[in-house]
Amino acid sequence: MLTDMLAFAVASLLVSMIPGPTTVVILRQSITSGRSAGTATVLGNETGWLLWCLAAALGLSALLVVSQLAFDIMRIVGAIVLVWFGVRMLWRARRTAPDSPSVDGVAPSLWGCYRTGLLTNLANPKAGVFALSFLPQFVPEGAPALPTLLLLAVASALIDLAWYLGIVRLVGVAERFFRRPAVRRYLEYVSGTLLIGLAVRLALTSKP
Repeated sequence: MLTDMLAFAVASLLVSMIPGPTTVVILRQSITSGRSAGTATVLGNETGWLLWCLAAALGLSALLVVSQLAFDIMRIVGAIVLVWFGVRMLWRARRTAPDSPSVDGVAPSLWGCYRTGLLTNLANPKAGVFALSFLPQFVPEGAPALPTLLLLAVASALIDLAWYLGIVRLVGVAERFFRRPAVRRYLEYVSGTLLIGLAVRLALTSKP
C-alpha cells in the first residue's frame, strides 16, 4: 500500500512538472502581477483539476473518450480560450511603452487571476481524459471506487499545488529583475505566442 502511494505521489509530481498552458499562465501572472496573483491563479488551476477529477470519478469524462463529437467540441472551445488569452497578452505588450512601469497599467483582481487559472485548466479536454485514465490505476483492489478516486484527486491536487506554489515563490525571489518594463513586455510577447501555439496544437489534437 505504501509503495503504491509513493508511486502515485511520484507520478503526480512528474505530471505536474510537464510544461503546458497552465505553467505559462501561472508564470506570467506571477511575474507581471506578483505573488498573490500567481497564488490565486494556482488555486484556480487546482479547482479546475478537481472538477475534472470529479467528472472522472462520476464517469462524465468517459464521454470525452467515447464521443468524438464531445471531444471535438471541448477541443475547439479550449483552443479558442487559449487563443483569446494569448492575443490579449500580445496586445498588452504591443500597446505598452517600453518605459512604462507595468504592462497592463491596472493590476488584475485576485478573482480575475483565479478565473484565468480555472478557465485555462477547464479549457483542456486532455485533462479530463488524463484524469479518467490516470487516477483509476491507483485504486487498490477491493477499495470503494468513488471515495478512493476523490481522495486521490485531492492528493494529486495538493501535490500540484505544492509544485506551482514553489514556482510562484521562485519568481518572487527574482522580483526585482522581473519588475523591469522591458522584461515584462518580453514576457507578454513570449507568453502570448506560447499560448497561441499551444492552442493550435490543441486544435489539431485527435481524440486519445
